[in-house]
Amino acid sequence: MKKEGKLIVFSAPSGSGKTTIVHHLLKQTALNLDFSISATSREKRGAEIHNKDYYFISLKEFRKLIKKGDFIEWEEVYANNYYGTLKTEVERIWKLGKHVIFDIDVVGGLSIKQQFPEQTLAIFVQPPSIEEMERRLRNRQTDSEEKIKERVAKAEKELKYADDFDVILINNDLDTAKKDAYNLVENFIK
Repeated sequence: MKKEGKLIVFSAPSGSGKTTIVHHLLKQTALNLDFSISATSREKRGAEIHNKDYYFISLKEFRKLIKKGDFIEWEEVYANNYYGTLKTEVERIWKLGKHVIFDIDVVGGLSIKQQFPEQTLAIFVQPPSIEEMERRLRNRQTDSEEKIKERVAKAEKELKYADDFDVILINNDLDTAKKDAYNLVENFIK
């Protein structure tokens, strides 16, 4: 794969605020960012849209693309729920002359950093505490109790990877986190 623009990775446990921060950065035209749409084998949730929120791919097709080597990174996050970044997605954004921003799980984020160490800024968004993260997940009212417990357990594991990222951005206050994220990205792409 030809290397062109910069890669900005945002990883974090669910409920940390990373998606809100990424959406904020995408609105900042001076940063020249475009969102890397992940592929997934899971079913759509709520109002999610194919080709906008995710590329929804059948489990069979996802496994076929893995075998063909079409992913930069992929992971089976939960049983039969695969997520990954297609090589064609990054190439699409670079052809637009933009930098790629990822809202991606911890393992995927570190995989991208490992493959493109010089052109990747890997930012770990950390919630102030597991308790606050759990409160945010409950307030969303999108997940069952079982799913919330699963996400909290996963978060406890993910937090152990925080030090492997270039920067840990603690999201105590969303407005401050947005400003800090903007400054980090702006300085990196200069």
